[in-house]
Amino acid sequence: MTDGELAQANARKKVAVIVTEYRFNSHADVILGRLLGDFDYEPVLEVASIYTDQVPDNDMSRDMAARRGVPIYSTIAEAVRAPHLGSPIDGVIIIGEHGDYPVNEKGQKMYPRCRLLRETLEALDVLGLRVPIFSDKHLSYDLNESEWMYNQLKQRNIPFMGGSSIPHTDPVPVYDPAKLETAREWLVVSYSTSVEAYGYHGLEVLQSIAERRRGGETGVRSVWAAEGDDVWKAMDRGEWPEDLMLQALGAYPDLPSGHPRELASGTVLFAVEYEDGGRGFVIQFPKLVDLWGYAFRSDDGGVTVALCDSEKKRPFSHFERLTKMIEAFVVSGRSPFPMERVYMSTGLIGYGMESLYAKKPVETPLLRIRYGRESGE
Repeated sequence: MTDGELAQANARKKVAVIVTEYRFNSHADVILGRLLGDFDYEPVLEVASIYTDQVPDNDMSRDMAARRGVPIYSTIAEAVRAPHLGSPIDGVIIIGEHGDYPVNEKGQKMYPRCRLLRETLEALDVLGLRVPIFSDKHLSYDLNESEWMYNQLKQRNIPFMGGSSIPHTDPVPVYDPAKLETAREWLVVSYSTSVEAYGYHGLEVLQSIAERRRGGETGVRSVWAAEGDDVWKAMDRGEWPEDLMLQALGAYPDLPSGHPRELASGTVLFAVEYEDGGRGFVIQFPKLVDLWGYAFRSDDGGVTVALCDSEKKRPFSHFERLTKMIEAFVVSGRSPFPMERVYMSTGLIGYGMESLYAKKPVETPLLRIRYGRESGE
């Protein structure tokens, strides 16, 4: 369906948007901002109501909402009810990223995504509604909360989409996706000192390519993580594939010469052991690179390398693509990928941060699930 056909067929779809904060270059800015017509974006959906959990000094929500004539309600229940409409909303968009929230001992930012979803579901229950819900990035920093969120959505049979914008970027160079069917070893290059926030992006990129192996996803057995010198000692022991890292880094232009062992301090590694024997890795450098990329090995021994074509500066075109996907999801009620990917990726970063804190591998009982890439079944 083209953008024009989408707009013509569903011009009146209305959504409540629930955000943690809306300030310049926040996720609310680059998603909700587009839905409000910023960035020269022509939205298909109509923002019917907004709830903001926090209002920082540099808040943009009040000005933007006033200029667009969108009410901001003081509770999630009111935003979902949207009493000024006189008719039910058609979807909910939750953007629980950025804001002044505590960080726990494991280095996880304690975003209230579970609370935002719980109050949304309670409001929908009162209204007797079952509408599509999008929730940005991973479900929760807390694995028990994540399991609850996943189960509640499944039990209610609510269409759900979530996760990162990065798995939806174009690979550069383009390759035949059939090569992923026989891959059993994948390595993603990530970056930033924000280990959890950016590590999640890397782990969802990993999951988005790993799930395309023949037979679909069979579950994860364990996760282990290391940082600093321990990453390179594990490499010396052959515990993760140095050659995949070097080939992936070879796709980055203008990298300094030398081995990353000598160039990058503060490196973090997440390693995933899949039930079917597959192995996945995310190696995160604080400063060496500024794009995500990856390499994977197919069963013929061939290695495929690609960069994720995300834009480094405003207007962040990868968020335009994500916003279009969110709109199409709300209109159709069908997610372009199974919600199990987001649940799996949520577990990977959660168990990964637990392993990094405990300095040992951890079992992953919540991730022993199977799903197909297309249907989620």
